[in-house]
Amino acid sequence: MGKGFYISKTVGIVGIVLAAGALATITALPVACSQEKSKNNEVKSTDPTMAPSNEPWDQWRLPQTLSPQTYNVTLWPRLQPDATGLFSGLSSVVFRCVEKTNLILIHSNKLNMTKHPTLIGLGSKPAPTIESIVMHTKTQYMAIHLKEELTAGESYELYTEFLGELSDDLGGFYRSEYYENGVKKVVATTQMQATDARKAFPCFDEPAMKAVFHITLYHDPATVALSNGVVIDEVDITVDDTLVTRTTFAPTEVMSTYLLAFIVSDFVFIEQNIENLQIRIFARQEAINAGQGQYALSVTGPILKFFEKYYNVPYPLPKSDQIALPDFNTGAMENWGLITYRETALLYNEEISSNENKERIITVISHELAHQWFGNLVTIRWWNDLWLNEGFATYVEYLGADEAEPDWNIKDLIVLNDVHKVFAIDALASSHPLSSKEEEIQRPEQISEMFDTISYSKGASVLRMLSTFLTEKVFTQGLQTYLDHFKFSNTVYTDLWEHLQKAVDSSGTTLPKTVQEIMDRWILQMGFPVVTINTATGQITQEHFLLDPETKPESGLYQFHGQRKKQYNPYTGCYRKLVMVMSGFWPTSTLPDSIPVINRAQIIDDAFNLAKAGIIETTLALRTTLFLASETEYMPWESALDNLDYFYLMFDRTEVYGPMQTYVGNKVEGLFDYFTRLTNWENLPPGHTDQYNQVNALRVACSTGLEACTTLVKTWFQQWMENPNVNPIKANLRSAVYCSAIAAGGEKEWNFAWEMFEKATVASEKDKLRAAMACATEPWLLNRYLKYTLDSNKIRKQDATSTIISIASNVVGQPLAWDFVRANWEYIFNEYGGKSYLFPNLIIGVTNRFSTPFELEQVCDLPENFYIYLTGILYSRYLHLNVY
Repeated sequence: MGKGFYISKTVGIVGIVLAAGALATITALPVACSQEKSKNNEVKSTDPTMAPSNEPWDQWRLPQTLSPQTYNVTLWPRLQPDATGLFSGLSSVVFRCVEKTNLILIHSNKLNMTKHPTLIGLGSKPAPTIESIVMHTKTQYMAIHLKEELTAGESYELYTEFLGELSDDLGGFYRSEYYENGVKKVVATTQMQATDARKAFPCFDEPAMKAVFHITLYHDPATVALSNGVVIDEVDITVDDTLVTRTTFAPTEVMSTYLLAFIVSDFVFIEQNIENLQIRIFARQEAINAGQGQYALSVTGPILKFFEKYYNVPYPLPKSDQIALPDFNTGAMENWGLITYRETALLYNEEISSNENKERIITVISHELAHQWFGNLVTIRWWNDLWLNEGFATYVEYLGADEAEPDWNIKDLIVLNDVHKVFAIDALASSHPLSSKEEEIQRPEQISEMFDTISYSKGASVLRMLSTFLTEKVFTQGLQTYLDHFKFSNTVYTDLWEHLQKAVDSSGTTLPKTVQEIMDRWILQMGFPVVTINTATGQITQEHFLLDPETKPESGLYQFHGQRKKQYNPYTGCYRKLVMVMSGFWPTSTLPDSIPVINRAQIIDDAFNLAKAGIIETTLALRTTLFLASETEYMPWESALDNLDYFYLMFDRTEVYGPMQTYVGNKVEGLFDYFTRLTNWENLPPGHTDQYNQVNALRVACSTGLEACTTLVKTWFQQWMENPNVNPIKANLRSAVYCSAIAAGGEKEWNFAWEMFEKATVASEKDKLRAAMACATEPWLLNRYLKYTLDSNKIRKQDATSTIISIASNVVGQPLAWDFVRANWEYIFNEYGGKSYLFPNLIIGVTNRFSTPFELEQVCDLPENFYIYLTGILYSRYLHLNVY
């Protein structure tokens, strides 16, 4: 096998030189665009965090004058299909006055008060008279002005009655619709995180404002009501001439508003009881009857028991309910005792769902169950420390999943799924530290921006690093005392460092510095170092690693083993080692067996990132892929394909594309032949990651035009079209086969896929078909598909942005998706601009191929909120663009 792009020596060298030349000058579009904007707006610039006045109702944070104790909330959602969704409610909150004040500020968003709020005193003194009530839409407050001051130390009760819209916006108390046997059904459900509890009832909607919640729901007798607590009373009553069931729930533990949940549906459940703990899986009746909840039920108990042992704290609630919803913004939400999921994250069908679907289910369940202690029992004080909450759950989700599926070796996959992914993002000048100052994260949209890859994946990576160098025993010892000390209260991240330091001291472990000194270097500044070792002199140097070295942010001193050098970023430790691949290091197309699989994957990823930064030649990075012709392990292949995807994004519209396809095709042919011999494409390989690599072999072989592969997928798809009731395609292979067949076909194949999509009753199958239809190569089909995303009857709102991204990932669809987003900018921004990740993912997805000055200008000419998202939120793998 030749080196480089193997077509001919001349063409191969030209292809590599073109690629290397372009990659050497890549810079980040977000930085360039932001700089261009700042030049044009120097005089106009203002700090968007600053409120327009010093009045408390113009500030984004609640004053610390009042402290909630208990809530009594009663809600009645109206669930008539094809009607405007409404809910009525009444709420009373008992709060203690901490500092005397004549103002009650309480969050309320999109709620109409139907009666004048009332205030009563619960102590020795009567409550002051309410003078006026003003709703502040921007800061989402109801400001209640009093004629006299509340008395410090006294408790009061505020009572409100209100009406709200049960809209389909996937936030607060909202409605979800689906069809079952041709009949439209409606679900009322919730998503409170981060700042949407205030859309359900007036509340002190900050994580540190913990309280006990008493929830009551009125609902149709044919439906079932769920909330965080167990049901303690259920009775049919008549209200306004309407027969309803009144369901009352046990009071919650002391908890934050964002963890509340209440749901009304006609869903059914399966259950099991483990040591007096009730575990239930709720879903549509059709899904439960088909056994789709069984896998989730089987793994929940073992994972819960694992975390009880890991945390050394019993599960603090009497039940663990999990429910699969037809419409849900994120993957799942850790509401205490009532976890909500997308259907694809909870439901599994043995015949239809893939190995990847199964892994997603177990890791998401593990992630949310981990939160029941770390996040729910002990909660961050404010959203600037979200990384601790989500990063920790992301790290230990692999531990919980490994307990339930020990044969998968799933703990190694954190390297591909999180470390490698965030490595590319954290190497940008537009990255950000894990933790910010509280005053920098104020507005709801700023809070939403914290739910990004840095918080989840870098948070997980540095905590994994910390656990490794402390040892898991010391790490868990500190974690356990932390949870016990702060249960039912709030913390900042340094509280964890203090308890880990106590564990270090008690164990006799020796560290070069304190835990806080070591970890603050990783938490309070962005990025990571590249460490260079001069093998001739033994000298070790390090500097801030950036994919574009010209965009170095300001920073301080840089420390390594006690030696100081005035460079960028002081670091100790390593959440990701970056190996310098020296010239001549990779001389052959074979790989020593002594190099572990995980390191083979890391070497490839390191080499490509070093090449992007201009530290080594791109041709040297490409040489690390030579051994793939004889490689059969998943992790090296996946690492290589992830990095080569970047080349495809940059060059699939250039003359480099042909040589690149030939090179990759030559490498994958051996892998395709390996799985042909092993499985004959009729059986599954035995190992978990082997099954993943079988998919890689098929997908890449077909995409590079290997005739044996294209013939295979066309035959399978044609057989399915001839007999739609019998799908001959193996579940693991369906995503790859569907995409390849639709790409090779035309209108007939696309329309068949759409018909199967509409008929599918398993969410994971619908997802596969939805993504595959974006693989079409005829522009008019893709334009039609784009228009479908504006119609929630065709593409659910939760899936609209990911569908557009899938179309944009297609080289034919990218310009169509870009034009579509610009043409429908106002609608898309209004629908998804405030969502925690949907809109940021969208704007990055549709610009992933941009690499010219003209494309840069197009982004900079768009509304300001577009490039703000682009510069501030980086969820995707690579966003490094030519700007010359």
